[in-house]
Amino acid sequence: MRTVTLSLAALLAATSVHAQPLGGEQPLLKQVAAGVSAARQKATIEKLVSFGTRHTGSDTKSDKRGIGAARRWIASEFEAASKDCGGRLKVATPSKVMTAERLAGPTEVVDVLGILPGTKDPNRVIVISGHYDSRVTDAKNFTSDAPGANDDGSGTAAVMEAARVLCRHEFPATLVFAALAGEEEGLLGGKVLAEYAVAQGWDVEANLNNDIVGNTEGIGGARDNTHVRIFSEGTRTTETAEEANRRRYNGGEVDSPSRNLARFMDGLADRYLSNFDVVMVYRTDRFSRGGDQVEMLKAGFPAVRVTEAVENYTRQHQDLRTENGIKYGDTVDGVDFAYLAQVTRLNVVTMAALAKAPKPPTGVEISGAVSADTTVKWKPAADAAAYRVWWRGTTEPQWRYSRVADTSGQIKLTGVNIDDWFFGVSAIGADGFESPVVFPGPAGTFERGGVK
Repeated sequence: MRTVTLSLAALLAATSVHAQPLGGEQPLLKQVAAGVSAARQKATIEKLVSFGTRHTGSDTKSDKRGIGAARRWIASEFEAASKDCGGRLKVATPSKVMTAERLAGPTEVVDVLGILPGTKDPNRVIVISGHYDSRVTDAKNFTSDAPGANDDGSGTAAVMEAARVLCRHEFPATLVFAALAGEEEGLLGGKVLAEYAVAQGWDVEANLNNDIVGNTEGIGGARDNTHVRIFSEGTRTTETAEEANRRRYNGGEVDSPSRNLARFMDGLADRYLSNFDVVMVYRTDRFSRGGDQVEMLKAGFPAVRVTEAVENYTRQHQDLRTENGIKYGDTVDGVDFAYLAQVTRLNVVTMAALAKAPKPPTGVEISGAVSADTTVKWKPAADAAAYRVWWRGTTEPQWRYSRVADTSGQIKLTGVNIDDWFFGVSAIGADGFESPVVFPGPAGTFERGGVK
């Protein structure tokens, strides 16, 4: 397998037929993947379940029951992790008093964030999120036990474990570990997070939203512990009418930054995880359902939803009971912790790879109409040692061909007709870490959409 110590001249001569990202294996990514503990995640979920209910409208005063006790415990765990990381993990609790049909009245929705500031580009932010609130059959019921072990204790455990593992390392970009409330009442915590990110002036490059990521037994006994679904929007939520017209004519329906982030995760799973693969789903979320990543998309930030391969609906949004021999309820025994650890490994590898790589290229453009050749241009950046230009057939799901370019900001692909291919550009750092691919124009840019 190739290493990342190739000379620039050798890189410039290389053309490949492999999925993105390329380059040699990175020891750091193997290290962070190995640091994930299924046992720690089991302890985390058992503690979350011990609070009885974490309904957003539940008790906020008790230290033993309700959402208030849960959020204070999560914050204390971030603080404990920070002590083991030289005090670098900072805790923030953005909140907003909100009303919703599923809440009894105005309710404070509190997110709990662990923030690991970047060393070189702290305004560039990578976010992992999961919601710590829970519910039973009646979404308004804030008193009955609602264990929420998998929905979304599993996602919260992924967030907290990622913080424990990654805060031991330094990254050029900032990492944010976000435990969100109010998801079950209408994605309220996602809205709080998105508004906080905008207020902080964060340049959010990616939001990995983990929601229901610990179950491996579906309805009817179907089992799958080797796949995880990554949902991603095809066209940007914030796309303007003018941008939509351009995209409809020239392409880009399956090349939003979120979609290319999903492709990036798929490539990382192939390289760094054993017997575990990404299933890309070309939807923003499951059919007619939603998650907190939707609010980040509305704010113009790239985001994906990470969800187990097979769901068990008898364990989601259910009162605790047994009927006709079927056990209902989202309890700890429905979580496969070895599987959850694999999903978490995918997240930590993705966050580390994104944060170590250069920022995704900006100003990507293509030209070459009425020509046998295609010219690709982009804006060179100081953090990139080289770039990789990609192309694939217009009906292909993954990037196929690539050629490495220098930092001049353009390359001419001789004999590659612009009519027949889709194109993109990724940035390569001096240490070999590589950004996701950026599709040309507004349809593909990782820059915040909807801001003029």
